[in-house]
Amino acid sequence: MTSILKGMFFTSTILVPAVLASAGIANAADAQLTIESWRNDDLSIWQEKLIPAFEAKNPGIKVTFAPLAPTEYNSAVNAKLEAGTAGDLIACRPFDLSLAMFQKGQLAPLNDLPGMDNFTDTAKAAWSTDDGKTSFCVPMASVIHGFIYNKKAFEEVGVKVPKTEEEFFAVLDKIKANGNYIPMAMGTKDQWESATMGYYNIGPNYWKGEEGRKALIEGKEKLTDADWVQPYKELAKWKPYLGDGFEAQTYPDSQNLFTLGRAAIYPAGSWEISNFRAAADFEMGAFPPPVPKAGDACYISDHNDIGLGMNAKTKNPEAAKKFLTWVASPEFAEIYANALPGFFSLNKTPVKMNDPLAQEFVSWRQNCKTTIRPSAQIVGRGTPNLDLEMWRVSANVINGTETPEQAAAETQKGLDSWYKPAK
Repeated sequence: MTSILKGMFFTSTILVPAVLASAGIANAADAQLTIESWRNDDLSIWQEKLIPAFEAKNPGIKVTFAPLAPTEYNSAVNAKLEAGTAGDLIACRPFDLSLAMFQKGQLAPLNDLPGMDNFTDTAKAAWSTDDGKTSFCVPMASVIHGFIYNKKAFEEVGVKVPKTEEEFFAVLDKIKANGNYIPMAMGTKDQWESATMGYYNIGPNYWKGEEGRKALIEGKEKLTDADWVQPYKELAKWKPYLGDGFEAQTYPDSQNLFTLGRAAIYPAGSWEISNFRAAADFEMGAFPPPVPKAGDACYISDHNDIGLGMNAKTKNPEAAKKFLTWVASPEFAEIYANALPGFFSLNKTPVKMNDPLAQEFVSWRQNCKTTIRPSAQIVGRGTPNLDLEMWRVSANVINGTETPEQAAAETQKGLDSWYKPAK
């Protein structure tokens, strides 16, 4: 009996380590992926929704989302890439910062990645070489520009959503005459809103979106052409509708004016949706930038915001490609876009949004042509920086300290000082 027990004990002592060893081998076989990102505000979405959805279908791959502080991301991720300590997957800023990483050999080309054909050339433009031949990040999300409005205010004043420029100013006049609301909440102190929610918002309807943006890059159009000057002329007409002291009004001031119900319209980016939902106690609607005149084609700024690329030196390239293929899928698009209303999928497959305001924004893609901010690609690389210059002159035009023609001439002169279109 004793010998039997000894035999059983001896056998079990061999089996237990063997089982543990086999489990260890299985765990060691799991591919471990780490995602670098500046978006630390969506950590819970990755941990609770996105990563579990992927791992459920790919049990041999474990994913960790490890965001850095947004203000430190650019320098920190570059330092990690140069030191060889960066994660397997790299969140991509749009245009030049990510392009520089690719040109240094830090991001892998992704042309052959399954799922890349789910995106248009415009969607991929922010993460492709200048000639458009090589893509190096999967497009994840964009933000759309337009106008958010207080439905209660519109009902009280008796106005409807404007579709043309003439109707837009008629609505503003009626709101101003009513006296209960500031017609539009936007200040010029911080400058960037004047261009981002002003010039870049309404401008595509005049320069015809991608047609005008590409013509500017090619040198076929200039910022002094009528289609580029006209949006400044429209901005100059906003001044009487922005309320007293708008010149000293900051971005947070404008947000508060609108969410407190004191302003009827907010020139917006879709990134405001979640915050406005939390802060406003009234029903909101949205409308795209009104077209110059009835019957004109409409264009919207649907600006690429974030993508995801592969560290060229990852030790798990196959697992990283599997994850990126999933990021390029309609399944990822639906989860991500609904978890972050206002950050819209760039996937060709339409995503039904659960948030009605977000759905309103994204529905404009069905009838309007999309474009990106004109200063974002190629023409924004030099000094003076075209984006910053457009911030400044847009604010000056609204303030009335610079004419539309002066603003256009100034930005074109700055561009001419360093940019020579390829022949």
